[in-house]
Amino acid sequence: MNNLVDLSNYRQKGSKHRAVFFSKEELRSILDLYSRHVADGEWKDYAIDHQGPVAGFSVFRHSFDRPLLTIGKRRNGKHEEFFLTSNGRTIKRSRHLGDLLKYLSKPMKLIKLP
Repeated sequence: MNNLVDLSNYRQKGSKHRAVFFSKEELRSILDLYSRHVADGEWKDYAIDHQGPVAGFSVFRHSFDRPLLTIGKRRNGKHEEFFLTSNGRTIKRSRHLGDLLKYLSKPMKLIKLP
C-alpha cells in the first residue's frame, strides 16, 4: 500500500543554480553603507531578495517607489561576482564587494539634462 520513494534519485546533482546568499560580513558591510546614507537622508528603505542564483540588496528612496539601486551577488563560473544595477542597467561589476561599496561611498551629484 505505502511505497517508499528515495528523493535523492529525483534531486538534481551538481545543479548549476545553487542558491546564492550574502555572507554575514558582506551583509554587515552593506548595512553599514546603508545606515550612513539613511543618516544623510538619501535612502529610506531596503529589501533583500534571494532568487535562486542571484541575491540582491535593493535600496529605495521611498517605500512605495522602484529601487534606486541594487547590489547583487551571483556565481560567475567558479567565482562569485558582485554587481550594481539601477533602472535595469548594470553600472559596475566586481569580484570584490569592497570595490562596489567604495564606488557608492563617493558623493553622488544630480545632473540636470537640457
